[in-house]
Amino acid sequence: MRVDVVSYNPQWPASFVAEEVQLRSALDNCLLAVHHIGSTSVVGLAAKPIIDIMLEVSSLERLDEQNGQLEALGYEAMGECGIARRRYFRKGGDERTHQIHAFLQGDDHVHRHLAFRDYLRTYPAVCREYAELKQAVAASCQHDIERYCAGKNAFVKEHEANALRWLAGQEPAL
Repeated sequence: MRVDVVSYNPQWPASFVAEEVQLRSALDNCLLAVHHIGSTSVVGLAAKPIIDIMLEVSSLERLDEQNGQLEALGYEAMGECGIARRRYFRKGGDERTHQIHAFLQGDDHVHRHLAFRDYLRTYPAVCREYAELKQAVAASCQHDIERYCAGKNAFVKEHEANALRWLAGQEPAL
């Protein structure tokens, strides 16, 4: 996958909503919640132009049984794809436009993703710092996804921890 970080696109929220409508109509009542996560969910944040969607489900096994419905929407089922207790789906292959991360409702991964998103939305200085880092790493990684992820990993881990403390009512270490 080629890494390109672009300026925030105000169409990203509408793209998420359009996809959410399709997902809700395609999946049965095992689908409990749909969230826009990742950098495209934070107004003003530079991002890879891929809409990250997180599903909360009542049963991963029931979701697995509905892979055909997601395939009909253009998604490819990738299983856990390196993260335990997750189901990952991508749309568009290596040139993906959307990706889904599905977890059981209340999983720690759900909490972590939502905390980081909301933290970036609340702390504009951290959001700007993250955007600058992402752009610098993307420019230096020669479009290599592993190098890109490694280059921002320390920042993400630090601020995920801050976000979880913030969500728990503690002051983040800014």
